Amino acid sequence: MDTKELLKKVRKIEIKTRRLSDHIFGGEYHSTFKGRGMTFSEVRQYQFGDDVRSIDWNVTARYNEPYVKVFEEERELTMMLMVDVSGSELFGTKEQFKNEVITEIAATLAFSATQNNDKIGLILFSDKVELFIPPKKGRSHVLRIIRELIEFHPESRQTNLAEALKFLTNVMKKKAIVFVMSDFIADDYHQTMKIVSGKHDVTGIRVYDKREEQIPNLGMVQMEDEETGELMLVNTSSKKVRLNYGKFYQEKVNYYKDSFTKSGAGSIDCRVDESYVKKLLGYFKRRG
Repeated sequence: MDTKELLKKVRKIEIKTRRLSDHIFGGEYHSTFKGRGMTFSEVRQYQFGDDVRSIDWNVTARYNEPYVKVFEEERELTMMLMVDVSGSELFGTKEQFKNEVITEIAATLAFSATQNNDKIGLILFSDKVELFIPPKKGRSHVLRIIRELIEFHPESRQTNLAEALKFLTNVMKKKAIVFVMSDFIADDYHQTMKIVSGKHDVTGIRVYDKREEQIPNLGMVQMEDEETGELMLVNTSSKKVRLNYGKFYQEKVNYYKDSFTKSGAGSIDCRVDESYVKKLLGYFKRRG
């Protein structure tokens, strides 16, 4: 993709997703994700009506007259976007590929955070961390994130969510709002998710295509595993083959839901042919 085409794509996504964050998600985001609480600001002389519990006794003793502590809300937050860039995200049978929908969702969330003057960071992962952009503020930073989401080419096509979550715990020492975007065709991340959710506010966004849920009866079909590149002949007319695949797929979905629910994290399911706007808005309203 040349620079002109890339900039055109970035601009198109910015216009669409910024409008959503300005008119729909800004207020919902602010009310859903609170600051870290109250932080000390200053001391001032006691005034009639002040709560006596806020008196700073050390300063009061020093100046021989009452002083009170003043607190203010510590609003600034950090949002981390964790995006699966493995081979399975390059799947789509309707209007959009999964990775295109994920890019729009990530951009919408990032602009919502920017409206609230929060920092945004990005982790792109496959079976390893492919790219880490440390959290920063501002529109130009969000546009850089969008550019990476559009044009980044991972070294690996496989997935290891546990590795990405471990990386997050190492680089993010303070509590963050974390959105994990993937199809979650993965396993062995339950325990790591539990640890991460104990420290951060985590939400999983499962983006999937309805054609992945079951194999249609099309006879003998050559298929490629998007994560390994392996080619194989599959007899889709076999009821057993279709049932086994359906069972495998459902097991992955159940593992995802179970892992996120039991660790206290939130979760959203978003099919590529559905409105992610409604899904996100509904989630924010339920949490707010």
